Amino acid sequence: MDVADFRVIEERLETAAFLDCRPVWYSSNYVFLARLQDPAGELLAIYKPRDGEAPLWDFPAGTLYRREVAAFRLANLLGWQLVPPTVVREGPSGVGSLQVFVHHDPQQHYFVQRENPSLWPQLQRLCLFDFVANNADRKGGHCLLDESGRIWAIDNGLCFNAQYKLRTVVWDWAGEPLPDWLADELRAAVDALGREAHAALAGLLSDLEIEAVVRRGKQLVQAGRFPVPGETRHYPWPLV
Repeated sequence: MDVADFRVIEERLETAAFLDCRPVWYSSNYVFLARLQDPAGELLAIYKPRDGEAPLWDFPAGTLYRREVAAFRLANLLGWQLVPPTVVREGPSGVGSLQVFVHHDPQQHYFVQRENPSLWPQLQRLCLFDFVANNADRKGGHCLLDESGRIWAIDNGLCFNAQYKLRTVVWDWAGEPLPDWLADELRAAVDALGREAHAALAGLLSDLEIEAVVRRGKQLVQAGRFPVPGETRHYPWPLV
């Protein structure tokens, strides 16, 4: 999937007709593998309806699908296009998120990827992205490696809480100084975040949550280091 094609894929996700939806049974919330059709052909996507979201004590009810879309928009705003195109869409089970399906080998999860130094730059970007997004559930199986060697971050519904919630498996560089190339990328990303976050994320997150996104980005720039674990539980479960 080429980044230049993102807008085309978004438009297809927004307009293509649903042919069928098959449940993904191992998910805690309702998740479907959807097959869509438009003049360009068939398209596979992951459909997560709002009405299939299990209630959580620490996230407002019925908001996880919007957080999936917000993660995609945040990644694009930061210039780190690591979340597959995701839109809000009315589907067979009501409104929800619709994300293009990434073909991948499930065995090539994070704990395999981190053993390959050529993938470290992508994983280091993901580490910073998850801090800014405040991802409370970055499991190893949420890092998909496609056939071209690109890593995609999926299952981003438990993000953007205004309170610190970071739980992730990506702690390999905790506390280390950012490489110069990544520090430069981060500064440019946070500049864009400060200018455009409210416009990009309005309607998906609360004002308080958007302000927290910007604040976390600035904290990273000021620290100049990879995040370190907080005082609360900092790993998801299960790990993969």
